[in-house]
Formats: sequence, C-alpha cells, structure tokens
Amino acid sequence: MTRAFVPGLELARLYYAEAVEPVLASALKGVPYSAALVGAGSEVQGFDTVRSTDHAWGPRVQVFLDTDDFRARAEGLDALLDRELPEYFRGYPVRFAFPFGTPDRHWVHLNDVRAYFRDAFGADPLAGPSASAWLTAPTQVLRELTGGEVFHDGTGLVRPYREALAWYPDDLWRHILAAQWMRLSQEEPFVGRCGEVGDDLGSAVVAARQVRDLMKLCLLMHRVYPPYSKWLGSAFATLDCARELTPLLSAALAAGSWQQREESLTPAYELAAGLHNELGLTEPLDPGVRSFHDRPFLVLDSFRFADALLATIADPAIRSLPRVGAYDQYVDNADMGAGDVRRRYIAGPGPMAG
Repeated sequence: MTRAFVPGLELARLYYAEAVEPVLASALKGVPYSAALVGAGSEVQGFDTVRSTDHAWGPRVQVFLDTDDFRARAEGLDALLDRELPEYFRGYPVRFAFPFGTPDRHWVHLNDVRAYFRDAFGADPLAGPSASAWLTAPTQVLRELTGGEVFHDGTGLVRPYREALAWYPDDLWRHILAAQWMRLSQEEPFVGRCGEVGDDLGSAVVAARQVRDLMKLCLLMHRVYPPYSKWLGSAFATLDCARELTPLLSAALAAGSWQQREESLTPAYELAAGLHNELGLTEPLDPGVRSFHDRPFLVLDSFRFADALLATIADPAIRSLPRVGAYDQYVDNADMGAGDVRRRYIAGPGPMAG
C-alpha cells in the first residue's frame, strides 16, 4: 500500500482524534481517561524518519485510567478496541508485532496512570520525590515521560505528572552540573598526555569522550534532558550554542594529532565556560584556558566550575553528596536504563539482587 510518511507524533494525534476517541467516548461514558503519546520511541522525541517505520512503528496511543477503572475495564476495553479499530490508518497497519515474532496487536496501550508514572520514574512524581529518586532516573526516561504530547487529560493527572518531572529541583540541577564539570576536569589533560607518549589512538578516544561530555553539559545547562547516544547529536543540534560549538567539536574528532585536538577543544571549553557565566548560578568565573600545572597542555580547570556550583547549593545533604551526579553520569550501559534492571541494581549489589 502506497503511503506518505507522516511523523509519528502527528500520526498519533490524528489516530486518536479520528479512530480512537470515538470508541473511547462510546465505551467510557462518564469514566475519566487521558490519552497521549509518551514513553519510548523516536517519534515521541520528534526524531523519527522513514527509516523508523521498519519496526515497532505505526499508529499508536496510550490511554490512561485511574487505578480502579483500569482494574475494572482494561481487559474489556482492550478487546473492544481490537474489534472496532480499522485495519489501516493513513496507509499504516494498525496492528503490528513488537518484538519481532510476537503476534500482531493494536497499539492503543491501556495503563493505570498512577502505576505508569510511578514505575517509570521510580516514585510518585507528585509526592515530593527524594533526591535519590531524581538521581537514579535516567535522563532518557525523563525525556520519555515529558516528551510527546497529551491529547486529552480527563484523569487530571498526566499533565501534572509531566510538569512535576519537567526539570530537576534547583539544588539537584546545580549538583548535576557540578558533576558534569568534574567529568570534564578528570580527563582534560589526557588528550595531550596520551599524544605525547605516542598513544594517538588513546588521545583520540579521550577527545571523543570530552566532546560527548561537553555536549551533555550544554544540554544540561539549557535544561534539556540528554537522550541516550543514538539521539545525543540530534538533541544537541537543537541548541543555539550548537552553531558555534559543532564545528569545533567536529574538528576535534577529525583531528590527526593531539595538538590539533587541543586547538579545537580549548575554544569549545571556553564557550562552555561562557554559557555557565550567562546562567548566573555562580559569580562569573574566568572562562580562559591555562596550562596544566607546568606541563604543556591547555586546560580549563573545569573543577573550578564544580566548586563554584556546589558552594551555591542550599541543602547541606545535597551539597555533601559525592561529585558523581545523576545516573547517566556514572552508568554507561543502555540496558541498565530498563526500569526492572535499574531497580534491582539500586536494591542490591548486582543484577541478581532482589
């Protein structure tokens, strides 16, 4: 069947209005529900393309019910939707398999609204989540819960949940920014030191790590949750600062010597320092690079920015936390982002705990 590509979020909006809402209106008379497209999927972030349609992609919507209504109605409503929904919508199959090898099914996914957000985030977003809850939530998950679009919020909970998760509490933001500056500080001189001993591959690896951490730092300074690696560059490109930084970061990655990497990274560090000063979270700091002690490597001494940020944190418990920050700043494994795996690690000493 010939079809024109429709971005998934737009497709979901149309699907809800034209195919799903009429079924729900008839079946849920007087029962409050919410409908949205949130959670996993490139379309939730607006990053989907024609390529995305080759798997787990098509018309889909999440429907949220309060706990008692979900328990009483979910099974029957799912069966009704399966009977009433069309075979195709805008040229796309309404029923498709995911994962591969499983039976085709419609993707109007029914959820207990309270359990959905509590389980994904790790705590009730409206109950004043602890610092631990915030710091153990992957930024990809936070993007998923706050991305996409709410089409209808009859439960009155989906929008408040999303607003509560829109960004970190101020003291935690400062702590996370400080931890990101510390990541940069830890490896600043190693681009040159690796190169000096003839380890050009090692120098290039360190430079790539610094580029990635600068990109994440900029997203955090702009109050944007960094996505996981597949979409990091796409998210970074939406920032105003990317226009100046992208040529420098690209040059650092393409460089053929440690000196060339340093020539590109040092102005990138200085631009990031200028962005920090523009935030006004601390007194202005010198944005210029300097020698690493008496060695011939230029560094920003990024720990200065961490020190300054930590000194502004009002809550002594947060101010005294180790400078490792939030989940994504010390865990670099995409599979750990899954809620069940993450909770088992948090609860005990490894994947078999619990």
